[in-house]
Amino acid sequence: MTFEQFVFYVLAVIASVSGLMMITVKNPVKAALWLVLTFISTAGVWIMAQAEFLGLVLILVYVGAVMVLFLFVVMMLDINMAVLKEGFTKHLPLGVMAATAIFIIMYVVLGPAHFGLEIYAQPEAAPANFSNTEALGIPLYTEHAYAFILAAVLLLLGIVAAIALTLRRRPTTEVLYQDVPKQNRTTKAERLRMVKMDAVVEKNIEAKEEDDK
Repeated sequence: MTFEQFVFYVLAVIASVSGLMMITVKNPVKAALWLVLTFISTAGVWIMAQAEFLGLVLILVYVGAVMVLFLFVVMMLDINMAVLKEGFTKHLPLGVMAATAIFIIMYVVLGPAHFGLEIYAQPEAAPANFSNTEALGIPLYTEHAYAFILAAVLLLLGIVAAIALTLRRRPTTEVLYQDVPKQNRTTKAERLRMVKMDAVVEKNIEAKEEDDK
């Protein structure tokens, strides 16, 4: 076993164990941290496969941005764990069946019958001046330009929708809004209103005992 194979197996074991821990731990913050470890170990596997750009993007985008945002959201939310646990045992057989079906489909599609060394030879080592970013960017901006533009439009729609949700005003029957300009235009007479009403005299009410039936 070479040193590269040893590092690959170590990263693969870390990714598998951290992924399993992510779906089994009860604390959502700990689950997010296990997911961060899964991303980091997967990025290491990609870097070993000479996909340095994808590995760095995985760390910068997912670990550095998305997961940090997710951690802040999870820590700020008051999550009721009892509600999340409801129905877990009832839906467990269905989840196991779905996971097994997904594993079988991935093995059939990505198994050695389609991607073995007898079908695809081991790629040659890249030269020293080889740029992984250039090899990925040129086809992305030429052959797959329309798909790239479509993905950018979808991301833009997501950003606009998130901003629109924050600016949406709910009906005044549900939420009371503060009109600052209207408050500044009010006069002294409008701020206080004198109301004349009769005095209220409290009367003692005797408690009546109910007859036992």
